[in-house]
Amino acid sequence: MKPKLIPLQYEKPSLPEVAARARSFFEVMNRRRTVRDFSPARVPAGVIEDLVRAASTAPSGAHRQPWTFVAVSDPVIKRRIRIAAEREEHENYGGRMPEEWLRALEPLGTDEHKPFLEIAPWLVVLFRQNYGLGPDGEHVRHYYVSESVGIAAGLFLTAVHQAGLVALTHTPSPMGFLREILKRPDNETACLLMPVGYPAADARVPDLRRKPLEDVLQILREQDSAQRP
Repeated sequence: MKPKLIPLQYEKPSLPEVAARARSFFEVMNRRRTVRDFSPARVPAGVIEDLVRAASTAPSGAHRQPWTFVAVSDPVIKRRIRIAAEREEHENYGGRMPEEWLRALEPLGTDEHKPFLEIAPWLVVLFRQNYGLGPDGEHVRHYYVSESVGIAAGLFLTAVHQAGLVALTHTPSPMGFLREILKRPDNETACLLMPVGYPAADARVPDLRRKPLEDVLQILREQDSAQRP
């Protein structure tokens, strides 16, 4: 079947504008930090809806969009999630995590206590759809699920920062309790539990540094290939 094609909505910027936009966006995103100290200040549901709309612009395998975002503001449900998450984290920090993992977490100052799961105005849980469900309940295959959901998660966190809010990527392991509490279908698996809101007035973050560019980028220019044997 021949695909339906529509004109691309695009206006080509000048090279100086491209460079300015790239630098400006980096400077904005370089201020993004993972936050564990939240304010309970209200965030309207419409804001969360727009953040998920932005995340859902992510590319995905065969355009299947294999993700579900569940946004929770109900304090009763948030309390249930906190209790279940802390139960798992108690096991993790109490012996389930190897010493190497615990040492890696030391600079972050984390432990089994997760008060932010009740303080943040929203908990946004990202589920991956391992397969889709057709109109008659039949399984629909999804492609590149992990890659697709990972990109959507990145766009969601970017949108959160752009909106002037903060978030945390929390991954209590295992996370099966989230599907049970949130009553999600069997084809979905929880990937991320993300508190979203404003930072507390006295919020503090670890003094961390990102890797320098030369550690994360290699550029091969045309002359480089000409010099290769």
